[in-house]
Amino acid sequence: MTKQLIVNADDFGRHVLIDRAVEVGVQRGLIRSATVMVTGTAFDDAVTLARRTPSLGMGIHFMLVNARPVLPPDLIPSLIDPATGELWPDHGVFVKRFLSGKIKLPEVAKECRAQLDTFLSTGLVPTHADSHQHMHVLPGIIDIIIDFCLDHGIPAMRIPAIPVSLFATRPGNLGEQVGRMGLHVLSERARRKAVAAGLRVPEHFGGIVAGEAVDKKALRRILLTLKEGTTEIMLHPGTDNKVLIPDTAWDHDFEAELAGVTNPDLVDLVEQLGIHVCNFSNL
Repeated sequence: MTKQLIVNADDFGRHVLIDRAVEVGVQRGLIRSATVMVTGTAFDDAVTLARRTPSLGMGIHFMLVNARPVLPPDLIPSLIDPATGELWPDHGVFVKRFLSGKIKLPEVAKECRAQLDTFLSTGLVPTHADSHQHMHVLPGIIDIIIDFCLDHGIPAMRIPAIPVSLFATRPGNLGEQVGRMGLHVLSERARRKAVAAGLRVPEHFGGIVAGEAVDKKALRRILLTLKEGTTEIMLHPGTDNKVLIPDTAWDHDFEAELAGVTNPDLVDLVEQLGIHVCNFSNL
């Protein structure tokens, strides 16, 4: 069994400076996959980039939090924060409402279907499906996403399951650790469902679920310990922190991730280790 590497850039189409980072990451680095936010302000730019970059596989990044919806808010009221008229601000709020029965699955299906229709209207077919802040692995929601994949020829899905023993980003934060363990359990359940349905999934997942960026040091550590089979590494690269941090309202080191994935020494290391860099269509 060989070692395959999928470096996936999330939030494609969220901002033009994220799109530019994806372009640089394909041209000079290890990026061969990205998942697009159809609700993003730079969605059209991302689609144009994908069309002219055949080595880049583009998946769909389903948005149930931290974005404006595609549908009018009055059609999906359980998904909408009345204070903003947009989707609930983050996974914490969404999951609490989900567990208390306040999130309506038919409305989740409506909004996700509208997002998928927006993607498909470009004439492109997604290489895979995942979601912002991993909401697709929640019970019930995973079934909706699997059905959409089967109905529209989407062959693969992200499974965001880092082994719990590797969750060492901020070990002093007990709540964060518990949350990661919960994500791991839900992800493995989602893996079983996806595989049983005939979807392809990577065997392993890398990257930082919460906390610091996947910089050169973190990426090198992942590469040196890469297991047999296919590993997806999730990134959020960008070209200018001073613009992106306020524009996305997220204190993330976008530049460090771009620097890591385009570092010549790491690109050479991948070749030396005999790792095949690909996207989800190669699973």
